[in-house]
Amino acid sequence: MQTIKGPGIFIAQFAGDTAPYNSLPSICKWASDKGYVGIQIPSWDKRFIDLDKAAQSKTYADEINGIVQQAGLQITELSSHLQGQLVAVNPAYNDLFDAFAPDAVKGNPKARTEWAIQQVKYAAKASQNLGLSAHGSFSGALLWQFVYPWPQRPAGLVETCFTELANRWLPILNVFDECGVDLCYEIHPGEDLHDGISYEMFLEKVNNHPRACLLYDPSHFVLQGLDYLAYIDHYHERIKAFHVKDAEFNPTGKQGVYGGYQSWVNRAGRFRSLGDGQVDFKSIFSKLSAYDYKGWAVLEWECAIKNSEDGATEGAPFIKDHIIKVTEKAFDDFASAGNNEQFNRDLLGI
Repeated sequence: MQTIKGPGIFIAQFAGDTAPYNSLPSICKWASDKGYVGIQIPSWDKRFIDLDKAAQSKTYADEINGIVQQAGLQITELSSHLQGQLVAVNPAYNDLFDAFAPDAVKGNPKARTEWAIQQVKYAAKASQNLGLSAHGSFSGALLWQFVYPWPQRPAGLVETCFTELANRWLPILNVFDECGVDLCYEIHPGEDLHDGISYEMFLEKVNNHPRACLLYDPSHFVLQGLDYLAYIDHYHERIKAFHVKDAEFNPTGKQGVYGGYQSWVNRAGRFRSLGDGQVDFKSIFSKLSAYDYKGWAVLEWECAIKNSEDGATEGAPFIKDHIIKVTEKAFDDFASAGNNEQFNRDLLGI
């Protein structure tokens, strides 16, 4: 077994136009001062990293690593969630998701998809140049608005979707394989990969690609009533990244999973700061440690109530206290009779 690395922090939700949230050196110092030892960097935010340049210049990647290390931190992973979202967009969401794209491809879905695919490929190479082994992203969604089958879904619609999704992602996965980096899909409502079954459908279509891995975030499973502990049992071999994020689900006689179009604070299911929700993190850290998870535990702060600064301040000690320093010996070694094959055979009468 290996001790989980951390605490880390995903800086996307903290980025801003004022110090210390507006540059890589200042936000690294901020994170270090709060007790974090790793940061996950959003690859779309040029205040922190120029993705294209990091993919094409090892020298620049070394400079980025140098800035982070000077603050006593390591880069946990890069994230391409926004670009990954744009790999597959149903026309119903074109206008909304154009906000994630550069001006040059807005209003042009084909060009936007090509841009997004290239961006995620750049993320693979940039991760390699930075010496990283895992990368977080979204799958995008062609089918999400059909998640509830009313009216009845046409025969073959789901199959067509996952075939197309695989066609778009397989070349990207191959680039990640060439770079020696795991592509970790965050299983998330709003994505076609939103639970275990949909992930398995995709995995089959990409021929069980070894780089089609998972970013584990239990908060999204709380909100859809999925057993997030059993999920680890099913998919631990594919879990290569971990967002430590809390959530709660409090259904009433008036609303449940779908939330009745309410704001986040008024939904039955909502994200919370660490320790304020319902996620059983002790069991999660125990399971991941027992399954020899080798990656980072990274805070993703999203809370409908608490402010981000307090969430970040509380997050580092919370994660640190949950990381289990794994044992190097069995508790009953003191009573061992040793290791002797002939003795074992004699005991068995063989």
